Amino acid sequence: MNCVNYDSCPCPKVSCPNHGYCCKCVIKHKNTDSLPYCLFEDNGGDKSNRNYYNKLKKRFECEGNND
Repeated sequence: MNCVNYDSCPCPKVSCPNHGYCCKCVIKHKNTDSLPYCLFEDNGGDKSNRNYYNKLKKRFECEGNND
């Protein structure tokens, strides 16, 4: 697989061998059931899909109260 390297990768884990290689990063996170930092920057250190779901749920519950 030809994977382009991006110099502007927002992930703070620069020591990761996948840093800047988006396709490799996505595959790694798919296999570990987590989201890459660039897709879920407000993760509080927990990149799990469950945490992402809980944050989205909370966000939309708060937006629903503004009706």
